[in-house]
Amino acid sequence: MAEITAALVKQLRETTGAGMMDCKNALTEAGGDIEAAIDVLKTKGLAKAAKKASRVAAEGVVAVATSADGKTAAAIELNAETDFVARNDGFQALARAIAQAALTVDGDVEALKNAIIDGVTVDAAIAKLVGTVGENMVLRRAARFSVEEGRVANYVHGAVAPDLGRIVVLVAVEGTGDGGQLKDMGRKIGMHAAAMS
Repeated sequence: MAEITAALVKQLRETTGAGMMDCKNALTEAGGDIEAAIDVLKTKGLAKAAKKASRVAAEGVVAVATSADGKTAAAIELNAETDFVARNDGFQALARAIAQAALTVDGDVEALKNAIIDGVTVDAAIAKLVGTVGENMVLRRAARFSVEEGRVANYVHGAVAPDLGRIVVLVAVEGTGDGGQLKDMGRKIGMHAAAMS
C-alpha cells in the first residue's frame, strides 16, 4: 500500500474534479493506486447520481450551438436543483458541450444522452458532475433545426453567458439570399417569438 500524500490527493482531484475528502477516501480504499481510485470515484459518482435522481431539478440554462456554416443549430435545456449550481462554470461548460453534441442528433433527448462528449456519453458526463456538485441534474429537452439553403438563427433571452440563457428560440430561414441578412432576420423573428406567451 502506497502512502497517501497531499500531492497524490491533489493529483487525483485535478484529474477527476472530485472533492478533497472524496479523493483521500478513494485513494485509501484503492491502497494508494491512482487508477483504482479513479474507478472508485466513478462508481461512487454513479451511486450518488442515482440517489439524487428523485430530487426536483427545476433551475438551469438553455444552451445553443450553431454549425460553422450556419445551416444547423441546436438548443438543449439542462437543469439542476438550484440557481447557484446553474451559474457554476462547470455546469455551464457541460451545457455548452451537450449543445454541441446536439448538432449531430435529431432533437431526441434519449439519443443525445448516448452521444459522446470528452470521451464519455452525455449521460455519464452529467452523472460525473452530479457526483462532484452534489445536486440532481436533468437533460430535459433538445431541439435541432437544419436547412439546405439559408441559415438557422437563434435568439437568447435572459442571457447569463454567451450562448446560454433562460429562453432560446431557433428560427430556420430557408432561402438563397445573403447569409448574414437571413441570420439577422431569423434573430429578429426569434426575438418576437420569445416575447410571446
